[in-house]
Amino acid sequence: MSARHDASMAAGAPPVLPARESLWRVFAAQFFSSRLAVFGLILLIICLAMALGAPWISPQNPYDIASLDIMDSKMPPGSANMDGSLTYWLGTDGQARDIFSAILYGMRTSLFVGFVSVSAAFLIGAAVGLVSAYFGGRIDALLMRLVDIQLSFPSILVALVLLAVLGKGVDKVIYALIAVQWAYFARAARGAAIVERNKEYVEAARCMALPWHRILRRHVFPNCMPPLMVIATIDLAHAIALEATLSFLGVGVPVTEPSLGMLISNGFEFLLSGNYWISFFPGIALALVVVAINLVGDHLRDILNPRNEIQG
Repeated sequence: MSARHDASMAAGAPPVLPARESLWRVFAAQFFSSRLAVFGLILLIICLAMALGAPWISPQNPYDIASLDIMDSKMPPGSANMDGSLTYWLGTDGQARDIFSAILYGMRTSLFVGFVSVSAAFLIGAAVGLVSAYFGGRIDALLMRLVDIQLSFPSILVALVLLAVLGKGVDKVIYALIAVQWAYFARAARGAAIVERNKEYVEAARCMALPWHRILRRHVFPNCMPPLMVIATIDLAHAIALEATLSFLGVGVPVTEPSLGMLISNGFEFLLSGNYWISFFPGIALALVVVAINLVGDHLRDILNPRNEIQG
């Protein structure tokens, strides 16, 4: 024993115990122990900062027609405009838009669509899964059959059908992405809530005659968060990639809206003519965003695995 412990025992005082390390500190230590996860987080933060700061750091507003000069179209990387006042470090596309500026604005739209759609799908799916697990019986059977029907169709097929009906637009793409993602959260939330609903704290809340929605919101839902957060991170990358796919196919955001998928689609027709940069650099930007999110999500899955539960 330490001298401090012996002194406290001799004085009849209770022993001085070491401070209990917080769960957040343990979580942070485990997360930052992975260099790949830290690299992905830094890369994601950089992408978010560049997307949010696009109006201030981009040398050109690529969607301001008055600032474009058609004579600067399809210029290779490193070229300067006609009067030498602006250097196109990543080149220009067929509409004389600066690729670097277009990527920043396009990343802004892609990240916005991804975050909004995943957040809405998270809330809807978690609510469905919690209600299904808590009440069980016919309600559980009905809701889970809806989930099974949703998951039986490929995501891209459901999104294409919905956009064919709704039309183009950022809001329409968000609706389509919510429709194809909520079922994943519902199934995960139900599985986690089934484990929690028979525990003592839920029985105690029932004995106190608390309403069911308060039990789910204040007691069950917080304990179901770890698997849902992992799915949300991975689905964010999937939503951004799916939005880019839909825009590339011409059914996502309209031509007037910046999007990484739309930028890749605009340069696809020029690939064989040697103007590779029009699609290449937006494709690299899309890949960096998706890889960064996946690196963070994969490590979160390892940390929040119930089999490797954090011991506080």
